Amino acid sequence: MSAFQTPPSGSDPRKDSLIEYPCLFPIKVMGAMVDGFAETLARVAQEFDPDFDASTMELRPSKGGNYLGVTLTITATSREQLDGLYLRLTSHPMVKIVL
Repeated sequence: MSAFQTPPSGSDPRKDSLIEYPCLFPIKVMGAMVDGFAETLARVAQEFDPDFDASTMELRPSKGGNYLGVTLTITATSREQLDGLYLRLTSHPMVKIVL
């Protein structure tokens, strides 16, 4: 198929992805070290993964103590879910970086 052809109708977009769904998917988020940052991220994660367990979050303060790195591991079920979560996190005022 050339770059100008559309995929056949009925094709499964999950097969075009390198990710096999469902899977555990870590997302790294960094923001200022402020009260409530980790809890806010947990609530956002639960919007996209209702079974998200906040006790699995990994927290890493920066060397100077000004920033907090948080790893959220969600159960990814689709590309749309991940895109929505990344959009929500990157637009959140407490978040500086999402990887």
